[in-house]
Amino acid sequence: QVQLVESGGGLVQPGGSLRLSCAASGSIDSISLMGWYRQAPGKQRDLVALISNGGTTNYVDSVKGRFTISRDNVKNMVYLQMNSLKPEDTAVYYCNAQIGLGVWGQGTLVTVSS
Repeated sequence: QVQLVESGGGLVQPGGSLRLSCAASGSIDSISLMGWYRQAPGKQRDLVALISNGGTTNYVDSVKGRFTISRDNVKNMVYLQMNSLKPEDTAVYYCNAQIGLGVWGQGTLVTVSS
């Protein structure tokens, strides 16, 4: 079973950039969809970005043009490059593998504040 571990979160100023990493314990080359979700306190967990095995991407409207999702099936890694960060981007970010009922990482906290 694939296990996911996120890293790269932290405190950044508005307008800053951050790159999140998701390390998989096993191969992800057979997983059709990998994604990033985020959840702010008291809010539901929402989709941020998806990437297929063929490289097709989808983004929630609020991050289009600012965030980029990518995957490296050789290194078994998924990334989320976040630019022009806004305070409303503050949340715990989770990596997800669409396998079975879904596999989730433990999350990494991103705080955007001056």
